[in-house]
Amino acid sequence: MKDMAMAVEALARKVMNHRVFDHPMYRHWACAPLPAAQSAALFHQLQNFCASTRLGMAFPQGLRNMGLPRQAELMSEIEVSEGGHGPDLARMAGHIVNLTGKERVFDDLDDQAEVEAGLKRYSDQLLGDLPGYDRASGLTRQAREAIAVFQQRSRADPESTIRNLGIAFALELISNRSLIPGEKRALVDSGHYGVSLKDPEMYYLLDHWGECGAEQQHELNVRQAIAGVLNAETEPLVLSGIDAFLDALAALWDVIDSQLLPAEAAV
Repeated sequence: MKDMAMAVEALARKVMNHRVFDHPMYRHWACAPLPAAQSAALFHQLQNFCASTRLGMAFPQGLRNMGLPRQAELMSEIEVSEGGHGPDLARMAGHIVNLTGKERVFDDLDDQAEVEAGLKRYSDQLLGDLPGYDRASGLTRQAREAIAVFQQRSRADPESTIRNLGIAFALELISNRSLIPGEKRALVDSGHYGVSLKDPEMYYLLDHWGECGAEQQHELNVRQAIAGVLNAETEPLVLSGIDAFLDALAALWDVIDSQLLPAEAAV
């Protein structure tokens, strides 16, 4: 048991030592209030990426097929927990954009389709000329490649399933320890937008943040799940999934950082 705990911690250190964990994007996002267009374009890439991570697809069934019902249950719990977060994220994004614009951009923050369409329009304006940008979805090449990592959940064969477990492990550690804290630092702690976690429009962040937040529980789930399958045979596939996710997300953060955020961070 102790050896397994050490093995899981070694995987966690690998995730947290990757350059994406403390990416300068977070620092730059927090150093100054973003204009409405930049905020909207950033949120468009972010919300589409986040949406791709919520769907379990064939992943839980693949675990059941391998005789891993507890792992399947743990992954399904995460999927259920993430249900409904799309409207919450759109509401928060629209609220931040409204606060940064000279005029109110979104009249109805509860109209998810209206908000997401507005975010895309700004993304098209600011990022549309980048190589590989897809006008139909409004996504950069890097966002589509990060999303493609999670589309592997459509496969239920054993190798894909174990690789997907590695992807899930890295995702939840990054979400809990890097992405959600980074969002909180940029949107709330910075004071740029005058918002609080108690604001109803910021419920998405409140629900994910801290020891009682969704991401903390998701990390506990993936740690328990991976501890039950990690061995000499599965470790290479787990590591492959971890690397695929971390490298794809780093590339997405790179393009957001270079194209939408201030070049210099406040000290």
